[in-house]
Amino acid sequence: MPSLVRKLLIFAAVDGLVLQPAPPRNHPPATQQAIKIDYKGNVSPLLKDRREEDTTPVSLEAHGIIGLLKVASVSFLISICGREQVTQIRGKPIYVITDVALIPLSSQAEADKVITATKEHLQRHSKLAESGAEEQSESDDDDATQSIAGDSLDESVLDTPPKEVETDAVTGQKAGLDKKTSVAEDVIGKKGAYGRFAARWFSKKGWSTEGRRMQGMSSEEDLARKQAQTPSQSAESLVPEEEELATGPKNPEDAPEAVKKQVDAPAVSPEEIPKALAEPGDNSTVTLLPKILRTTKLYFGSRNFYFSYEYDLSRGLGGQASSASSLPLCQQYDPLFFWNHHIVSPFIEAGQHNFVLPVLQGFVGQRAFTVNVSDDSSNSAVVSSASKPEDVIAAQPEAAESGSSPNTECTALLDQDPRKKDFLLTLISRRSTKRAGLRYLRRGVDDEGHAANSVETEQILSSPSWDSAQDRVYSFTQFRGSIPLFFSQSPYSLKPIPMFWGSPETNATAFKLHFANLAARYGNIQVASLVDKHGSESKIGEAFEKQAGTLDSNGGIDGKGTQLGFEWFDFHNICRGMRFENISILMNALDKFMTSSGWTVLEGDTVVHRQSGVLRTNCMDCLDRTNVVQSACARTALENQLAAHSIFIDLQTDPSTAWFNTLWADNGDAISKQYAGTAALKGDFTRTRHRNISGALTDFGLTLSRYYNNIVNDYFAQALIDYLLGRATDSIFSEFEADMKAQDYFVDLRKVRQAAIERCAGIVIENENENLISGWTLSCPSEPNTLRSGTFEEAVLLLTEQALYFCRLDWGTEKVREFERVDLEALKAIWRGVYITSTLATRHMDEERNVGFLIRYKTDTGKELVRVNTRSLDSKKDNSKKGKQKQTEDDGVKFLAFKALPPQSSIAAGEGVDVPVSEVQMVKGVCEEIARVANKTRKITSVTESVEAPDSEKGLVVEEKDVISLANAKKSTGYFEQLGYSLKRLVWA
Repeated sequence: MPSLVRKLLIFAAVDGLVLQPAPPRNHPPATQQAIKIDYKGNVSPLLKDRREEDTTPVSLEAHGIIGLLKVASVSFLISICGREQVTQIRGKPIYVITDVALIPLSSQAEADKVITATKEHLQRHSKLAESGAEEQSESDDDDATQSIAGDSLDESVLDTPPKEVETDAVTGQKAGLDKKTSVAEDVIGKKGAYGRFAARWFSKKGWSTEGRRMQGMSSEEDLARKQAQTPSQSAESLVPEEEELATGPKNPEDAPEAVKKQVDAPAVSPEEIPKALAEPGDNSTVTLLPKILRTTKLYFGSRNFYFSYEYDLSRGLGGQASSASSLPLCQQYDPLFFWNHHIVSPFIEAGQHNFVLPVLQGFVGQRAFTVNVSDDSSNSAVVSSASKPEDVIAAQPEAAESGSSPNTECTALLDQDPRKKDFLLTLISRRSTKRAGLRYLRRGVDDEGHAANSVETEQILSSPSWDSAQDRVYSFTQFRGSIPLFFSQSPYSLKPIPMFWGSPETNATAFKLHFANLAARYGNIQVASLVDKHGSESKIGEAFEKQAGTLDSNGGIDGKGTQLGFEWFDFHNICRGMRFENISILMNALDKFMTSSGWTVLEGDTVVHRQSGVLRTNCMDCLDRTNVVQSACARTALENQLAAHSIFIDLQTDPSTAWFNTLWADNGDAISKQYAGTAALKGDFTRTRHRNISGALTDFGLTLSRYYNNIVNDYFAQALIDYLLGRATDSIFSEFEADMKAQDYFVDLRKVRQAAIERCAGIVIENENENLISGWTLSCPSEPNTLRSGTFEEAVLLLTEQALYFCRLDWGTEKVREFERVDLEALKAIWRGVYITSTLATRHMDEERNVGFLIRYKTDTGKELVRVNTRSLDSKKDNSKKGKQKQTEDDGVKFLAFKALPPQSSIAAGEGVDVPVSEVQMVKGVCEEIARVANKTRKITSVTESVEAPDSEKGLVVEEKDVISLANAKKSTGYFEQLGYSLKRLVWA
């Protein structure tokens, strides 16, 4: 495998950023060629070698490149400036990312500012770590659940590089946009122990100055500074401290203090940001740019991303490529777990594979332990163990030979006493990039068969030397994932009821595809469903069981009879009263499958046995109950693997094996924080095998925190995740700004809409001689005969040579709810123009994107126009009985109003997809097509009847006329509606 650049220097030149490979200390000079990224984001080899230039004073030392973030016409280089070794696998170090820097690709001056500020930030924290100040600051926070996801994201996050990026790179000014917000802080950084506000309410020290400022409150320092500020210090000018930050500290010794002062900088209004961009693009995206940068930094620096320069973390032990392979790591990496593939693709496309460092989201942990092997195997016992990463690494011979000095805790692990045997237990969880995201925003399955929160977890048992020729190496893999059906749950309820989507056929197709993909990867599949058999979860559990039975009765997973094993274990009911020992009932039921599928065994670097199947465990979130059961299965596997060495230990009750429980609890916490924003529930049982009232109270606090995250923080974080993974364009941020929500596109909307058109045509067009000419999906008021209603819905409009068909659908069940037939001869007028339905967000008021048309038509009194699908024999609805309709102009004259949908959703289009037309072009095309067919039909009718048509009906002309103008829309927007949106934006954004 070609070697990766492990250390590089980044500095700004006139023509772009230069990434120069640098050798680690006491290593020979690097042989890789330096590369350049110009200020347009183009990656290319450095034509002129600058290795001999003295760049140290203005360069940033990085441990790797995550990729390029391009948003609002500005690109940012995301580099790893903080890492920590957490494990060592087969002598190859595994690191977790602890801090990243976002360097703007706008100009040399802006890049230099960020590089300088980042260096000072790193130097300051290095000094604090040496003096023990960081430990002191961390002890101030009494939240014990913050042990995993980034201690460096506490108070110190205010001084981190993205603050400089957001201010210097975008505005060129020292701005207050670096003020902390809650979006990624609660979900990723603060770990959501009690929620954003309650975190300080339950703290011993209460609100600190920075805590008050973080929440937008005024502190005593703020008030004092405002009183001291003179009128000349306006928002456009810089105070001396600000000027120093913009140009660099005059005295290098004062640099750390100068950077600290940046926290207190006055805020720059969002309106000033677009002025600093040469090509502003979408104003909403530009406005949210500081938030995007902050969240990106917190996301990648949350201690949830792992990497290795030599070991392929994306594949199990039995799937590792040969060390002699000539393929670079990025080409060997499994795309399913390659989290930065999209943003690092410019480096891949440029052929700079030495700089492409794949990162994995999930968990990597390790424990070392020693077992006393006595003549009486029943007396085997764990005599010592090491849990701290540095101790575990030091216990491995490769680390000991390289100069590490193990402390007393792990000295026993290097003991050569023949009566003792050393082992190493490694746990790797790999989160899938498919249908990735956060709790209630990503549920169920998508149309490609990918389930939400899919995680592959591998447990490896080896000797500390990893010598498979002397001692066998065991690998046991499990899988978790959401129930593979189309369903959703509202985040606004503590116990939300699952809502199903799609027809039975659509669900069956996605269900089969999901298990076919799993079978192709793992072999046989055994499902362990842990949802309740009573209450709100029973509905989804029954649907899951029914689909599994249908799949087995229709040829199985592969259509050739391969059956899907299914075990429904009502976890909450069977383990009621904290009797978690009843999990043994489930383990007995799964014993046959566990024995038959086994685990992968390596002997002498050869796979002598390969795991033939995988246990797929799920509850509703695939977090808490799932982790408890997975740890129980892993415990059984480990006990059986040790038994193969004639070593019998009890991982369930032996207090000396607590390290196993904490390892799996740490894994559960990590996956939970990445999906739900808090540590896992039932963590006390996973760690101690005991359940008590204290753990129950802790779980209650975590539940409330999850609830807060679900309704406030998750929407923007989900939008960012979709964007970073390449599943969305930057318009997703303008959608968030407009609606404060992130859509869940679990199916390809283009396919769904086309299928809806075909389905409607097959149902509503009853005349065999009537052919479909065109069909469209459009937005329309949910109430008939109105221009503006409380809600809008997608509808289907069909055009034949005789009539228009207006169809309202139940998109959840993919059924036609009602339809109305309008003869083309009855059309009186059609006009198109601006159609503003809301004035709350900038996107809603864009007259180029908010357009629509209105069709006026005459009806015969007493004629039944609308047919409704009542799921019964009665399917007729007479509109004439509804009384006076709203907004009708004349008796018997009604209208249909339609608004154009976005030409393309924010989800990025795949390859080979034509560029969609704009909203204006779409509306123009629809209106002209209706007018053309209507005029043609009228001409044919006139000739057939040999009667000259009246002048008013000789031709239907499309008029240019606003449906609802911006001025009228503003008049109809109520004060309370504006206030509600403003308050929601204040909290959400």
